[in-house]
Amino acid sequence: MKTVRRLLYRDIAGSVFFVALAFLSLFFFIDFVDELSAGASVPGSLRYSLVYASLQVPGHLYDLSAISVLIGTIYALSRMAQASEFTILRTAGLGPGRALAMLLLPGALFGAGAFALGEWVVPWAERQVVLQETRRDGGGLQLGHAGAWLKDEAGSATAAHHAAISVGAAEVSGQLLRVRIFEFDRDNRLLRRIEARQAQVDPSGLWTLTQVRLADWPPAEPRASLAAPAAQQAPPGGPPGLAVVTQQLDSLTWRSTLTPDVVAAAVMPLQTMSTVELWRYSRHLSKQEQAAQRYEIQFWKRALYPLACVVMAALALPFAYLHARAGGVSLKVFGGIMLGISFVLLNNLASHIGVLRDWSPWWAAASPSLVYLALSLVAFQWLVRHR
Repeated sequence: MKTVRRLLYRDIAGSVFFVALAFLSLFFFIDFVDELSAGASVPGSLRYSLVYASLQVPGHLYDLSAISVLIGTIYALSRMAQASEFTILRTAGLGPGRALAMLLLPGALFGAGAFALGEWVVPWAERQVVLQETRRDGGGLQLGHAGAWLKDEAGSATAAHHAAISVGAAEVSGQLLRVRIFEFDRDNRLLRRIEARQAQVDPSGLWTLTQVRLADWPPAEPRASLAAPAAQQAPPGGPPGLAVVTQQLDSLTWRSTLTPDVVAAAVMPLQTMSTVELWRYSRHLSKQEQAAQRYEIQFWKRALYPLACVVMAALALPFAYLHARAGGVSLKVFGGIMLGISFVLLNNLASHIGVLRDWSPWWAAASPSLVYLALSLVAFQWLVRHR
């Protein structure tokens, strides 16, 4: 049986490797040409395009690991069936249950490799992509028209106050740009608005703001008969009827419970976060009573992704029991490609449907793998037991 395992695992590993290499070569070429076309008139675009396309490889390998396992395993088993090797193994006593158990081990190993890749290599590569983009643009990481918003329940001097923070852009060094902080009391009345050109967050949660514009609202309504002092003005967007004190400061320190890790998770793309960081940030959003389902679904997708590789290995086994015909291997591989594409589409679609339908995050992440696991069991029962 050791000889059988060695033969089977060697063929599967080699087939999966070459399938993944073919996919990665194709995606590398597409990324390189697209980036080269986008920056054709920029000096050094060739070097940048090569670096950019290379940094995209770990992410593509992670996304394509399940479909590579499926197609590679189908190709290896189909080739063995066409050469009558699998028939000889069945005659020698390799039953369906034992064959399925033998395929679960390489599936689990491929899944563990994909998990390690998504946990450490892909976040690092995505951060480097962001670094390259910010260096090329020279204006920091832009966070869209609305920016990134954070919530701090103890953002001001007392825990009874809370704050809403808007960040317009971020630099590679961790410095935040175009920061706006709105402090509210426990009755959600606006107390202070802070606008800063730049902000730096230290590990203790102390924000150092530079080029600051302050607007303080008094805690009580002023009497209508008293005119506001000349130095006081109501800035645009402030509550009407209140005398607002404005100040211009070169720097200001602001105490917050938000750590640099939480701030980085809010401003950086989702792909740059590891599984542990996704869990921590989703817990932070839940404590702040913010929408965390998107991050929770991504966490469960990362945590359960090894299951997809095991399911794909099990789904490939029924192809070994199909009768070999001329061109049978190519037809089986084509069927595997279609199954793999449908799995990728369903896996991406389930996340969006889970958010829209308010599904449980773990169910939205696990449902595609469970659907294809059921499909593999049905195919196994039909092809192996009844044919």
